[in-house]
Amino acid sequence: MNEKEIEGGLTQVEAERRLKKYGLNTIEKKKGVSPVKIFFSQFNDFITWILIVATVISGFMGEKADAITILIIVVMNAILGFVQEFKTERSLETLKELASPTSKVLRDGKIKVINAQELVMGDIVFLESGDKIPADCILLSRGNFMVDESLLTGESEGVSKSSSGKNNSIYMGTVVIKGKGKARVVQTGMETEMGKIAGMLQDIEKDRSPLKEKLTSLGKVLVVVCIVICIIVTLAGVWRGQDKYEMFLVGVSLAVAAIPEGLAAIVTVALALGVSRMLKRNALVRKLPAVETLGCTSIICSDKTGTLTENKMTVKALYFNGKMHKSDTGKLPDNTMMKKAFTYCNDCNFDIKKVDISEALMGDPTETALIKAFFKDARALKKFMDKAERVYDIPFDSDRKMMSVIMKEGSKKVCYVKGAPERVINKCKYILDRGQVRLLTAGEKNRVLKAVENMTSSALRCIAAAYKDSKVAAGRTLETNLIFIGIAGIIDPPRKEAKDAVLKCKLAGIRPVMITGDHKNTAFAIGKELDICSSQSQVITGEELDKLNDRQLSDKIQKISIFARVNPGHKLRIVKAFKARNNIVAMTGDGVNDAPAVKEADIGICMGISGTDVTKEASSMILLDDNFATIVSAVEEGRVIYDNIRKFIRYLLSCNLGEVLTMLLSSIFYLDTPLLPIQILMVNLATDGLPAVALGVDPPEGDIMKGKPRAKNESIFARGLSEKIIVRGALIGVCTVFSFVMGLYLGFGLKTARTMALCTLIISQLIHVFECRSEKHSIFQINLFTNLYLLAAVATSIIMLLCTIYVPFLQMVFHTSPLVVSQWFIVLFFSGIIALLNSLYLYFKSNN
Repeated sequence: MNEKEIEGGLTQVEAERRLKKYGLNTIEKKKGVSPVKIFFSQFNDFITWILIVATVISGFMGEKADAITILIIVVMNAILGFVQEFKTERSLETLKELASPTSKVLRDGKIKVINAQELVMGDIVFLESGDKIPADCILLSRGNFMVDESLLTGESEGVSKSSSGKNNSIYMGTVVIKGKGKARVVQTGMETEMGKIAGMLQDIEKDRSPLKEKLTSLGKVLVVVCIVICIIVTLAGVWRGQDKYEMFLVGVSLAVAAIPEGLAAIVTVALALGVSRMLKRNALVRKLPAVETLGCTSIICSDKTGTLTENKMTVKALYFNGKMHKSDTGKLPDNTMMKKAFTYCNDCNFDIKKVDISEALMGDPTETALIKAFFKDARALKKFMDKAERVYDIPFDSDRKMMSVIMKEGSKKVCYVKGAPERVINKCKYILDRGQVRLLTAGEKNRVLKAVENMTSSALRCIAAAYKDSKVAAGRTLETNLIFIGIAGIIDPPRKEAKDAVLKCKLAGIRPVMITGDHKNTAFAIGKELDICSSQSQVITGEELDKLNDRQLSDKIQKISIFARVNPGHKLRIVKAFKARNNIVAMTGDGVNDAPAVKEADIGICMGISGTDVTKEASSMILLDDNFATIVSAVEEGRVIYDNIRKFIRYLLSCNLGEVLTMLLSSIFYLDTPLLPIQILMVNLATDGLPAVALGVDPPEGDIMKGKPRAKNESIFARGLSEKIIVRGALIGVCTVFSFVMGLYLGFGLKTARTMALCTLIISQLIHVFECRSEKHSIFQINLFTNLYLLAAVATSIIMLLCTIYVPFLQMVFHTSPLVVSQWFIVLFFSGIIALLNSLYLYFKSNN
């Protein structure tokens, strides 16, 4: 690789040529389930096979029309199931691609973030602590660089790497645990060491949803109950002297229609659709069970910078020579030593081709803000940087809260340090005052800390600068006996949408908690502006946290809204303390040290922009925009999904119960069979498929974020749902039987009475689907046009019903007869009377 490619990276054209030649940077993996296999799995059901065998026998016995129609209905049901499952598989595959690692790469002289799959040999990549190395590389930059190679070697000790010597190779799948560096890709995909042993982990896990597990178990119980009832119906018919074969077919058809075999599948569909909606709101869910837990969230622990604030840093004040210098315009006095400290002790990259410094700089917002305070032109910055050479560095560490570099300026070496003021000042023995170095007295130190107090009270984030220029050597004594230079005060305004999101949390019974490494006063000023807290008593620092044992912290934590000056280790204690008080905790993080807390939380959330690969893997959800409002939107979506699951469970089970009771009651009261096998299957096709799925995309009710979070262990049938299912299912069955009996009583004939029963059963279920859209409001209070999918599904079902009773060919197939107006009046009365009365009850209840 030539020097030009190292300096400016590959051109995009050359990268595309190499990608085409060598292929994607991926490890070969097992193929997913094929569409053909998904389709045929829809028939993998004992009852369905019995029905198929029975209808084939029926065909040989002369009932060919019935047999063919039943088989067509079975196939149509399988197609509906296939579409649902295939869409779910595709949704999960799409999520897997979205969650794949990204890499910071140099292309055409610019740093770009690309999918790691698109890396090619020769690419220059930038790595930092917490990043998973995307390909086999050669380290180019010098510095304190350490890698965890346990995935390859099994050794837990970190391995130091250097750009000089033999120990400069770093491998795909291993993790940077210390330092920042630049590396050149030498192997990709299956040619890497990881590829040779085929050991790459997948990012998206196919977790089984706990709710799906519960509903699968419930489904098994319902199967047994339905089969028992179907056997009773069959035996009762035979005992009354009806045709044995016909009653056998009735029993099997009823079992096919009544057993909610799609219950667990529809849960997965609802979760997958919800995940897709979350993605549109910039929340990428990595694990499906997280969707269920989101609706239970009672505490959201959020980082401040970039999540609650805009992460658009601007230096507004400088403190040096014992004086404060403030500016609202960005014009601040020049200070050579401060300029050197904040420019050299900085990991920003910049594009020399761009003149404007704001456009040229790339890197951490805090670091870019420090450079913009002293430079307006990228060429001036380049000229300044060329005056010195970085020899050694100790990267910023969230525990140390400092960064140090050794720069070679001509013949001498100088150590520059930047970091949290209280940490830096404690490392200083001297102070630079108007160009003169003198001892740092206790009084001077107190004046510095007082200046910090004043700046942080104005919501300024403070960064201190120091240096030393005699006998500098890399070692334990590097950051000792420093010379204090001054402090930069940086403003990071709160996000405009954050205050509304905080209010939304409080109305929803969720406590927003701020966690930051910033000064206590800065955190309080921002927290008060966002209405997270109202007094200093609700703020605690990491130092104060260390003085509390776990029990004391657990007792106190419910009153704390802001944690300031904390390190990642504190985050884990915070999560555990909140969980000890039976809270469901969402915790954000980005750095490698945040991973334990993110993993411990009920909902681990990683920052998509600033988050490291290690933290992303530990998380349940990734924020693509690093925005607190997105977390609240995800919680809202979690509640919506759970409510929608309750809606279609209510709908499916009450309707299936109505079908079973229709046949059972007719047997108990010695009535003729109100529905033939093919009519039972028609009910199943018209009502169980599309309407139930359409409920899965029902929009939220307006007050969904105005109630308390549900308990994590709450039954899906809690809050009266089981009673609603049983009562409404029983009424559907009773009304269908009454419609059938009325048809017989008025002398319409058995065929017409059965048609009336068929219409009553289907229409009552289609009316009930609208009732299921809300547990608190009546049909009169719901805007029917907010779910067009449901309207389309119901319209399709009604058209299917009308075709079966008015199209001559289908009349023969389904054994129906056309209904006249008086008969439709009876059908509509029995289909709608219960829904009407229930809606009137809910309407008056909500208005009184």
